[in-house]
Formats: sequence, C-alpha cells, structure tokens
Amino acid sequence: MAGDKEMMEKEDGEEKEISERPKWDNKVQYLLTCIGFAVGLGNVWRFPYLCQTYGGGAFLIPYLIALVLEGLPLLHMELAIGQRLRLGSVGVWNSISPYMGGVGVASMMVSFLVGMFYNMILAWILWYFFHSFQNPLPWRDCPVNLNHTAYISECEKSSSVNYFWYRETLNITPNIQTSGSLEWWLVLCLASAWCFVYIGFVRGIETIGKAIYATVTFPYLVLTIFLIRALTLPGAADGLVYLFTPNWDTLKNPEVWLDAATQIFFSLSLAFGGLIAFSSYNAQKNNCERDALIVGCVNSFTSIYASIPIFAILGFKANENYNTCQNWNILQLTNAFNIGDENITVENYQDWFNQLNATDPSEVESLDLKTCDLHTFLEQSASGTGLAFIVFTEAVINMPGSQVWAVLFFIMLFCLGLSSMFGNLQGVLTPLMDLHLIPTWMPKEIFTGLICLAAFTISLIFTLGSGNYWLEIFNNYIGSMPLLIVAFFEIITVVYIYGINRFNDDIEWMTGRRPNIYWQATWRFISPLMLLVVFVAYVVMQAEKSPTYSAWNPDYVYFPLAEVLPYPGWVVAICGLLSAIPVISIPLVALYRFICFLKNYIKTRHNPNPYANDVSSGDL
Repeated sequence: MAGDKEMMEKEDGEEKEISERPKWDNKVQYLLTCIGFAVGLGNVWRFPYLCQTYGGGAFLIPYLIALVLEGLPLLHMELAIGQRLRLGSVGVWNSISPYMGGVGVASMMVSFLVGMFYNMILAWILWYFFHSFQNPLPWRDCPVNLNHTAYISECEKSSSVNYFWYRETLNITPNIQTSGSLEWWLVLCLASAWCFVYIGFVRGIETIGKAIYATVTFPYLVLTIFLIRALTLPGAADGLVYLFTPNWDTLKNPEVWLDAATQIFFSLSLAFGGLIAFSSYNAQKNNCERDALIVGCVNSFTSIYASIPIFAILGFKANENYNTCQNWNILQLTNAFNIGDENITVENYQDWFNQLNATDPSEVESLDLKTCDLHTFLEQSASGTGLAFIVFTEAVINMPGSQVWAVLFFIMLFCLGLSSMFGNLQGVLTPLMDLHLIPTWMPKEIFTGLICLAAFTISLIFTLGSGNYWLEIFNNYIGSMPLLIVAFFEIITVVYIYGINRFNDDIEWMTGRRPNIYWQATWRFISPLMLLVVFVAYVVMQAEKSPTYSAWNPDYVYFPLAEVLPYPGWVVAICGLLSAIPVISIPLVALYRFICFLKNYIKTRHNPNPYANDVSSGDL
C-alpha cells in the first residue's frame, strides 16, 4: 500500500507536466511513426546483402534468434520507459539516476551525428531521382570526350553505371588525403534534403504525424509493385533460388552470428533515443508490449519482403550479364572459325565450344574468351550505396519503361530515409526540450531550423570529392560501437539501478499485466550478455586488422577494381575520436555528479544545519 501511495503522489506531481505534453492524434499515427523510424534504408540495402553473403535462408536462423533474444527485449524496454516517464532520452536516464544522465547525452549525440550522414544519402537519392526523368537514363551510356571521337577512357575501362556514380555524382578523389572541392550539385541536393526534413519536422509530432502516413505506407506500395514486376522478369527465379537456398556451412562462421546480432540491433533503431522520444508522447495507459511486438515483427517482415523483389531484379541482371558474356564468346568463335549458316546460340554454345576445342585447341586458346558463370554474376551484388546506385541502376537500364521504375525506386528510398530522419531528429530535439535548453523567447520552429542548419553546415564535408570516404567512416565508427555501449548501459540502468521489480510494476500499471518469464530472462541476463559478447567480438575483430578503405583510382593498375588502401594515421585517430566522442559523456557525467556529491557532502559536514545550504547537484 505504501508503494501505491508513493506512486499516486508521483503521478499527482507530474499531472500538470503530462497534461501539457503533446500527444499523438491516434494510435495508428504513433505505430506508423515507430515503424517508419525502425524500417529504413538498411532493410533494403544491408539485409539482402547479408542474406546473399551468408548462405541465403541459413542467415535467417541467427537473425531470428537475435530478434527474439536481443531486439524485441530492448525495443520493449525503450518504449516502456519512455511511455512511463514521458521524457526524452536525457530526461529518462537522468531521472532514473543522475549518474546515468550521460547515457541520454550519448544517445542524443549519436542521433545527431548519424542524422548528418544519413541525410547525405537522401541527397544522393534526390540527385538520381532528378535524373531518372531523362530518356535515355544518363547512366545508360558512356559520355564521349571533348573531341567527340571516342568515349571517355575512365568510363570505358569501368562501366557507364560506375562512371555516373563515381564521377558524375561524387566526382570522387583517388584517396581520402585528397579532399577535392565542394561539388555544387551535391550541396544543392543536400540543402534540398534538409528542407524536406525541416518541413516534415518543423512542429515535432504535429507535422511528423501527418507526413508519416505517406512516408511509411508508400514504400510498401512501391515494393509490392516491384515484387509483381520483378517476378515476371527473365532470370528472376535464379535470383530467388540463390537468395533462399541455405548454405548451412556458413553457420559455422562466427561472423555470421555477429552480423546477425548487429543487423537486428541497428535495424530496429535501438539506442538512438528516437523510440524513447516517440513513446513519451503516448498515453501512459497503453499496451507497450504489444507495440514492441508489432514494430519488431513488421520491421523483420519488411526486410524479408524487400529482399524478394531485390533479388529477383539481381537475378535478371545476372542473366543479362551472362547472356552478354556468352554473346561475346559466340562472336569470337564465329569470326575465328568462319561459321556461317550454322549459328552458335547461348543454348548450344557449350556444345560448339567443346567440339571446336577438341579439333583446334590452340586456336580456341588464343581467343579472348571470357569465363561466363551465372553463379559468379549472382555473387557480384553489393551492399549499402552500391546496391542502390550501382547494382539496381544497372539492372533497371534493361527493364522496359526504365524511367518509371527508376523514379519509383528512388521515391521509395527517399520515403524510407525521410521517416528514419524524423526519428533521428526527434532523438535530438525532445531531450533539449525536456532539459529546457530552448530559450523561452525562441519559437520551436526557429530552434528546429537552427538544428537543421547546424547539421547541414557540418555535413558539407560529405559533398567534397572525398566525401564518400568520410561518410563510410561515419557509418562504420558512429553507427556501430557507440550504439552497443549505449544499449548496454540502458538495459543495465533499467534492470539494476531503476530496479527490475519497479519496472515490472510500471508495466503492469500501464498494460494491466506483469511481464512474463521471457521478458524477465532476456532483460535480466540474456540481452545484456549478448550485447557484451557482440561488443567484445567487435573490438577483437577491429584490433586484428588495420583499417582500410576502397578507393576509386583511375590510375590504379587493376582499375576498375577498387584500390584497397590503409587509412593514414591521422584518419585512424579521427576514427577513434568518432567512436569515443558520443559515449565519453557517460563517464564524464557520472564523474561530474560524483564530484558534486563530494562537494555537497563536505559542505554538509562543515555545516550540520541541513537547511543552511542547498545540496542539490542541479539538473544535467
């Protein structure tokens, strides 16, 4: 009864603040926003690549295990704690324990830094979207030189698709030490991307809730259209067979389990603070357990659903490349052996080759015949930016109505990225509002604009000729280890500082039932242990190899293959700083709080009158 009385008094004290806090218009709006934040570009890019790399359907086993034992428990915890305390990430952890306020600051820093490079990807998407209306598509053919006598050599040595990405879009430098200049077209696209984000985000959940209906639902419509069209393409079955044929031996590779754990973790957008911020605008009497299950399952379903049309298109592309390769060999054989009426086709090529090789092997050996293997072409898919801006753009060239498919594809990618950007910025703005760091005289619209302007200014580094190299660094070193550290301290704070029994009481009060044994076991032991194992494995893997990057250098002897270069020492130092800066606030805030405690303790010892001094350590 005493606990109930204390809880009622706490609720009465918060009543005014809760009544003044904005709320979602309806439950659907809230769920769509959480789904939009969780479902992002990684569902279309990284998940299909990992399935292809690690044995197709076999990868689903560690992926689903990670979802059940790591992803869903952390997702439920973040939604529940934000809904109960109705604060952003900094306010939540600071209210639980002043010593843990740095966890919220770390989440806010990660959201801000990730949002900067994430929006650069939206700028690239806008650039391709604007060019998708041209007929023919500008990446279909190589441009001619100034004398109009031949194609540009860099394009001829690589491909028209690679040339448009690396030269026409990025104007990339041969290495990270060569900065290059600001590319004005990328600056304009980046400014446009931030304008779109600002318009959708200008008044917080009031505008996000309206925009989210389009940005979340439209990608599913486009994916369905792509699915129907992709399944009718020649070679689509080869791509799907390659995707879903399990290679069980890959499960013996520890990197499979590591990548599965990190994929489900980053795919759900955990530890960014955005989910905590979104749930803080919920009514407290809400079934957050059901919300976590819905968001987590929809996110994983989307990854699998998106892989089907993607790999169907990659199968079509592989077949096109295979036929092109075979036709080249047919042309060489036809010219060398003066074959006339008896035509060599792709279907009977192997019979002709065996016959000619048996009768005149020296002549066949002297020809410039290529090795044509469908399986090899299927393996040449790419992850990340390569899938969207190289592999897919090459595949869409040969699709009927290529402009339409290109426009739809890049609109879908933009919607996926935009809804995720809303979550990243909410993870920054909500904590600043809860800490009352916004001047009272400044309208929220202006403060939001200043945040976007600051992020835009810093992210201009990505519009340099070396910008793509820096974006990869930000992605690898900010979007990995810092999030693991933040999530580990989040779950430790809730379970062992806030108290798991108190947390269970809060959930029972909000949902009407106590968390079952599955949630208890994962929160107390399994999830923290998995996060710790993944973190240690990640550190060991990074320590075993010196960091390298792939450079696009036309003077490289093996061009168009990427030149693998080691990072210079000063870049390695920046990589370390980017990993440390977001999470350094965790020990610093704890140390600051401890120093304040010691100062107040010393003051109290010298002045025994407890009312003579204010011993408050102040808010973070």
